[in-house]
Amino acid sequence: MPTPPRSPRSTAAPQRRPQPPSRRTPRRPVPPGRGRRRPRWGLRVVTTLSVVVLASAGIGHAVMTSLDADIARVDPFKDMKNRPQAGHGMNVLLVGTDGRDRISKEERRKYRLGGAPCHCTDTMMIVHISQDRERASVVSLPRDSYAVTPAHVDRTSGQRHRGHPVKLNAAYAEGGPQLTVRTVESMTKVKIDHYLEVDFTSFMKTVDVVGGVQICTADPLKDSYTGLNLPAGRHTLAGGQALQYVRARHVDGASDLGRMKRQQRFLAALVERVTSSGILLNPMKFRDVTRAVLGSVRADKGFGTDEMLDLGRAMRNFSPSSSEFTTVPIGRMGYVVKGVGSTLKWDPVKAERLFHALRRDQPLSVNHQRGAALIVPVAPQQIRVQVENGTRTPGLGRRVDAALASTGFRTTKAPVNSAAHDVRRTVVAHDPRWDRSAKSLAAALPGSELRPVRGLGPTLKVIAGADFERVRKVRAEDPGQGEFGVVRGDEVACS
Repeated sequence: MPTPPRSPRSTAAPQRRPQPPSRRTPRRPVPPGRGRRRPRWGLRVVTTLSVVVLASAGIGHAVMTSLDADIARVDPFKDMKNRPQAGHGMNVLLVGTDGRDRISKEERRKYRLGGAPCHCTDTMMIVHISQDRERASVVSLPRDSYAVTPAHVDRTSGQRHRGHPVKLNAAYAEGGPQLTVRTVESMTKVKIDHYLEVDFTSFMKTVDVVGGVQICTADPLKDSYTGLNLPAGRHTLAGGQALQYVRARHVDGASDLGRMKRQQRFLAALVERVTSSGILLNPMKFRDVTRAVLGSVRADKGFGTDEMLDLGRAMRNFSPSSSEFTTVPIGRMGYVVKGVGSTLKWDPVKAERLFHALRRDQPLSVNHQRGAALIVPVAPQQIRVQVENGTRTPGLGRRVDAALASTGFRTTKAPVNSAAHDVRRTVVAHDPRWDRSAKSLAAALPGSELRPVRGLGPTLKVIAGADFERVRKVRAEDPGQGEFGVVRGDEVACS
């Protein structure tokens, strides 16, 4: 009989109990477009990477106004005409540049940041926040994507250019944030509502001020270009090492596409770090962290104090499972363009369907659809389960055992009564060495609580509570399956 797979190391930190959603006073519907003042907790996915946190319910308006003044402002929407029609929800263009002027010589040497910056975008993502603020969809745009710029004035020479082919990241070098936004809108037909820009310095500072970010890797990662050298397992990365991780392009044959997947994993882990570290519950710490980061971030003028306050109040209820990540579908690799070089050409049909979903405010992942099986780290067939009835309801143990068995879990088929008969919330008890299996089992039991018990061994225990309603279908599959290759934040973060 096979033993359930263990996690990468012998011990693991206890899983954090998921917090129930807060009750909110119903608000009147707000039409799409400008002027929204609803809590924008989905925005947290964007600001986590660039400014960590921008607001807190415990910080007053006057304090936030002073922090607002620390943000460098840009106007990427100046004099823009013939823009796409606004859809439902909100779209933020998150841009990472290769700026390194404020990084010391020692750090440049240590983290392989030598050479002159190209003053172009190193990372570009569209972050869509659903109108109901229940979902954040992050779409990575490869920097080597084949693009055609609109007509524009070169920001360096002042010369007027007709539209011409470029790699997407070159739009920033030619026309700054404005040409970048115009090019993205032209390619996607998605209207951009806000613009946030972070460089190498602000990225490193963001990671350092939150105390580092934990990532997991099943395989060793080594890249001689960035100096990244991580053995398989779990690692807590500080700012410089985190920058190596998200910049590495030579650890496998996937180049920039593989790098974007690692960026998505890192962003999910950073989300988990910020929302679980206590920063949001400590106004003074929150203020200090925000002040340390805001000085190296650029944003559009519309992203101000009110948006920060709304964001901070809402972030407390966010979790990695509320976000989904994907990369725009590629139709042709190595598409050579004269004067430009080798580019990535988007799949016109799949890319249009993807951006159509953003415009329609629809989820990208099939895992959000009713009845679809949820992807988990370990297959149910590899997980052995003992069920206990933690209530006085006759037959509940047999019902839970049968439901788990029908979805593939290897139950003992001999449920027993628990020592406690007043369990309200279903518990998944597990040995910390089998935390990946426990996470997979808990995903099949919505609302269940993970409880590490050292020495329990490979058989996991389910103590059925009064809240039990159903077993959700789960399956093990490599992340990135489906038409758009979408994964949720909790699927790519450490288990």
